[in-house]
Amino acid sequence: MAYEVATPAPGGEPAPRFAHPHRVMLGLYFAVFLGMLSETSMNIAIPDLMDDFGVSSGTAQWMVVGYMLAIGVVLPCVGFLLKWVKAKTLVIASLVCFLAGAIVCTFAPTFPVLLAGRIAQGVSTGVVLPTMYAAIMRVFPPHRIGAANGVAGLVIMFAPVIGPTIAGALIGAISWRAIFALFAVIAVIALACTAAFFVTPIERTRPAVDVPSIIASALGFGCLVAGVSLVADMGFSPLVVTLLVAGVVVLAFYAYRQLHIAAPLLDLRALGVAAFRTPAIMVSCSFACTLAFMYLVPQELQRGLGLSSTVAGLLMLPGGVVNAVCTLMAGRLFDRHGAKRLVWIGAAMTVVGGALFAAIGVGSPVALFLAAHIIVMVGIPFIQQSTQSAALKALPGRMAADGSTILNTMQQVFGAISTAVATCLLGLGQTRYLAGGGTDPQWGFVTGSRYGYLFGLALIAIVFAFSFALRERTHEPELTTVDVEIAGREEKVVAA
Repeated sequence: MAYEVATPAPGGEPAPRFAHPHRVMLGLYFAVFLGMLSETSMNIAIPDLMDDFGVSSGTAQWMVVGYMLAIGVVLPCVGFLLKWVKAKTLVIASLVCFLAGAIVCTFAPTFPVLLAGRIAQGVSTGVVLPTMYAAIMRVFPPHRIGAANGVAGLVIMFAPVIGPTIAGALIGAISWRAIFALFAVIAVIALACTAAFFVTPIERTRPAVDVPSIIASALGFGCLVAGVSLVADMGFSPLVVTLLVAGVVVLAFYAYRQLHIAAPLLDLRALGVAAFRTPAIMVSCSFACTLAFMYLVPQELQRGLGLSSTVAGLLMLPGGVVNAVCTLMAGRLFDRHGAKRLVWIGAAMTVVGGALFAAIGVGSPVALFLAAHIIVMVGIPFIQQSTQSAALKALPGRMAADGSTILNTMQQVFGAISTAVATCLLGLGQTRYLAGGGTDPQWGFVTGSRYGYLFGLALIAIVFAFSFALRERTHEPELTTVDVEIAGREEKVVAA
């Protein structure tokens, strides 16, 4: 793999200038695209899964929440793993795990088996997401970080562009099982590209292994997300309350330990950097809003408006295409104008689109949905890409892997909780509709969906409020000389 002498990265660390950086990243692009395709395609399949396996909406949501739970449990360990294992080896192993999970899901005879395969896919996505962003900070020079994150965002957001459409078409033509067969094919392509092109731009420091931190991470995030997710089916039962309290307590212990041991599993000191912490909260809230909307919309189109899964998927295509274009554009605009103005534009458009979603009724024209979806899909990337780039750019290069892991962990945990909350609000709205004398199940679903949309709008209000505290770095770090490992070789470089 050809590369030149490194150029400066944020924080005075070197960023090797590869001759073909996007080719280096190709396998990871496919891997992350696959993970996001898997995350977004299930929403449109949930009604069919409920019918085929005879499960409730609260149980079926675990196809979404369980996937994100697996991501959230694995993510905090990735920064540590990247310090011990070659990134290439880690990515290949995770893709093999995804391939195995996709095969299991394709032939799953029961819902628990299906969920087990789904969780295996979540484990894989939990590895490749932060690895991609950590690699970007090393493969691309600082002045191209925003554009590079824009490409990464395009890869991620291209999944919602085609995911619901392809999923709906496959369900209509074959069955939901064909979706997982497609995942298996893409996993093989990602494996081939990773093996052929990816190198290891992330240095390995091999810190000591802290077993209590690993256990606390898995238990804390697992209990918290599981507790929130079970509220939809069990309410605030003793089990749910126990899980929530245990999650909070264990995570508090985990955070305290990371800040007081010499070799933390995850360097939480990054959250002490205001220029990182503020946009991290903003991007997590916007991501949670997106998942809440994307969880509700395809189901409302089917259960509320009475459309088929194929038609519902096709209706989501125009907004997805617009989202992909705006994602790429947002990365480039960030390099020129910074994050704050982009966040304001994105928040305003998302609020308008969310309000239109809330206005949809059983007899509403399709044009109203298309307008709402397109406006939201324009607004969200201006928030997400700008805040994510601002957060990662605020950290020194030595904290890039940990910062990426923290950022993605927050997004997945926020997203899992948001999906669970949206499910609860959907059920609450349906219950209140029936309690008020309503008898039309379609209107009941629409009413419940409106509760979820209001929740999404509240998340965007939080983003807007935090935008006034957004700090953007305006200076470059001082010169320093460091050693980095690139593809197994040591190169002395000068970092500016």
